[in-house]
Amino acid sequence: MISLRTRIYLLLTALVLVTLIGGLVMVWYTYRMEGLLTNIISKNIATFYAAEGLEIALVNQKGFVSYYFLDGDPDWLRQLGEYRQVFKERLKEAKTLVQNEPQMEAIAQIEAEYGRYVLFKDQVILHYKEGDRETGARLHKETRNRFFRILDLCEEYKALHREAIEQVRNKSLLQAQNLRLVAAIAILTVLILGVLLAFVLTKQILIPIRRLTLEADRHVQPTGAGDEVNILSQSVRGLIKDADHTQAALEKSRETLLQAEKLASVGKLAAGMAHSVRNPLTSVKMRLFSLHRALELSPTQRDDFEVISEEIRHIDTIVQNFLEFSRPPKLKTQKISPSEVVNLVLQLLRHRLESYNVAATVSRQAPLPEIQVDPEQLKEVLINLLENACEAMEGGGAIVIHEEKGFREPEGPVVIIRVTDTGPGIQKSIQEKVFQPFFTTKEEGTGLGLSIASRIMESHGGRLELISERGEGSTFNITLPIKEP
Repeated sequence: MISLRTRIYLLLTALVLVTLIGGLVMVWYTYRMEGLLTNIISKNIATFYAAEGLEIALVNQKGFVSYYFLDGDPDWLRQLGEYRQVFKERLKEAKTLVQNEPQMEAIAQIEAEYGRYVLFKDQVILHYKEGDRETGARLHKETRNRFFRILDLCEEYKALHREAIEQVRNKSLLQAQNLRLVAAIAILTVLILGVLLAFVLTKQILIPIRRLTLEADRHVQPTGAGDEVNILSQSVRGLIKDADHTQAALEKSRETLLQAEKLASVGKLAAGMAHSVRNPLTSVKMRLFSLHRALELSPTQRDDFEVISEEIRHIDTIVQNFLEFSRPPKLKTQKISPSEVVNLVLQLLRHRLESYNVAATVSRQAPLPEIQVDPEQLKEVLINLLENACEAMEGGGAIVIHEEKGFREPEGPVVIIRVTDTGPGIQKSIQEKVFQPFFTTKEEGTGLGLSIASRIMESHGGRLELISERGEGSTFNITLPIKEP
């Protein structure tokens, strides 16, 4: 017995073959039709137009001798000569397009009659020139009879070509009829094969699959190896098992989502706590400052006091960074050149740079144009980058701030500030993490500085990028759009 797969393959192969053969036959008939049309256009129609041109060239010669007889103007004879030349050219063209013996005989007869016609007409013109109008008029009448004889021959020549065109047309109609018959047989065959294929698919595939969806026992092993339906049943059971695994994964994801919501709530609570801690912390700092001025401390006590003050400042920095990270930056933009902010930052950090033994220089051809920017937040970004660079260059080094205008997609026209240091650089493995919250390589860092700086740049419609090679320093690119954020 032929298997289900084989039967489907046989029906599909038959469908493809019938379609392919029908397509090839139609293509072949199109080439035949194209050949017929080419034959009509290039030969029969061309010769027909040539015959019609002969007739027109002949008709154009009529009347010039009569006009000459009436007013004696020699210009009429000149025009007659031009049209005679045209007729000879048409006759020569018609000779080159002759396809059979009857056409050749018709052309030869036209040529002979035209020669006699021209001879008689020249005699008429000669008599008119000599003043013998009576003889000229008699010969002129006979010339008209020869003219109409040539005209009739031209019509007969055209009739030959009309007959040839009609024969080709009938032949093309016959071929078109045969093509329709072949197409109808091919369509009928494809419909029959399609019905058979639909029957096989419905009877031996769709109905068993429908039964398969209704079966309740998932643990019955398939019988009849090689039966595609039973193999499909086994696959469906595997899909059901996969669905069970997916359900378990969804439950786990749901638990993870609940945990994330709890963490978000904890984050909000922590932000509130940080805000609450900051107020008493500020009060402690003020009291320490007052005590430091009022008390007379021993060297040991003064060291302890400095350590306490430094740790409190560190806690305050952590709380400040946490608060800034927990709330999105609110822009207070104004029209200002970023170059002014760069100059201000360098002036503010002058003593700090000297304490780290770091030389900072600015490379600019001209001050950057004024753009809409929050100068305080841009100053915060630059201070963060410069302080990070100073801490990375423990033994001192150099920082170069390069300013330029440019064009980047999708921002368009932008200003670019590059902060380059001569530090040890950043490893490739952690470069993608430096902008993540709470990621830090410092023992006392919070890991929020670069994350806040990146978010500030994004709120301006710009970006903060890192380019670094281990042992070759680091470059942070600040890109700000010239248009309003």
